[in-house]
Amino acid sequence: MNKKDKNLIPVQTLLIPKYIIYSGKLLNFISPLLASRFAARIFLTPFGYKMPERERKMYENSKREEIFVQKIKRKIIVYNYGVSEKKVLLVHGWSGSGTQLSMIADQLVKHGYSTVSFDAPAHGHSPGKRSMLPHFIEIIYQLEKSHGPFEAAIGHSLGGMSLLRAIKFDVSVKKLVIIGTANSITAITKNFVNNLQLDTKVGILLKAYFDDRYGENLDNYSGSVSAKGVTIPTLVIHDQDDVDVHYSSAHEIIKNLEKGKLLITKELGHRRILGNKNVIDSISEFILE
Repeated sequence: MNKKDKNLIPVQTLLIPKYIIYSGKLLNFISPLLASRFAARIFLTPFGYKMPERERKMYENSKREEIFVQKIKRKIIVYNYGVSEKKVLLVHGWSGSGTQLSMIADQLVKHGYSTVSFDAPAHGHSPGKRSMLPHFIEIIYQLEKSHGPFEAAIGHSLGGMSLLRAIKFDVSVKKLVIIGTANSITAITKNFVNNLQLDTKVGILLKAYFDDRYGENLDNYSGSVSAKGVTIPTLVIHDQDDVDVHYSSAHEIIKNLEKGKLLITKELGHRRILGNKNVIDSISEFILE
């Protein structure tokens, strides 16, 4: 399979082992409720991948440290890249890592910034087996206090959703960039179940299970809901050929932003967009202006 073909397949479909797909289908046949509990466990389990060579430079030249995040009682790896008091916080997406935005980081360092990023629990080199959206948000809160202040923040996918939520309530940055960020938690669970090749009913049960477990409607964490409380200049970037998160999410998010700017790209998908020169230049110009 070539790179172009891979960009047409959702990342979950690429990373989830076949035996998990088969197990889920069997449980779906026996009981949608059992299948939803199985799906919940998989939903919270990020799948790792070998570090691409393009990320090696950032990994090897970062000051890496292990810190303890008090609110979630988890250890994580933090990357400090570049030497400057003008700092930008980078937040990776699900099954990503702290070096996932390495090409963006390289450009920012050239412009006199430094970056702070992290491997969320069970991602990259951080320990653990499972992770969740609230973990990302609590890490952002702590890093602002311990490693900030930040001039700007950039988030990919789930990282963008986490930043919108954190900035709405507590985190102070001057500018925000979100890339390929989902609008709806309901849509995320629906897409996840679809990628597992399970019935629609399983998706409904999965969402209800998480709402009950965390004591609130998790759609409160959706991108467009959080966007209503974000008043800083925000660049929303999304590719119209993104098969992981439909680009309609970008339109839903930006209409609720007070100072939003939209950039829609073509043929870059959910992952290649992070290394596109035009996209990286647009991000740099937005932060520098």
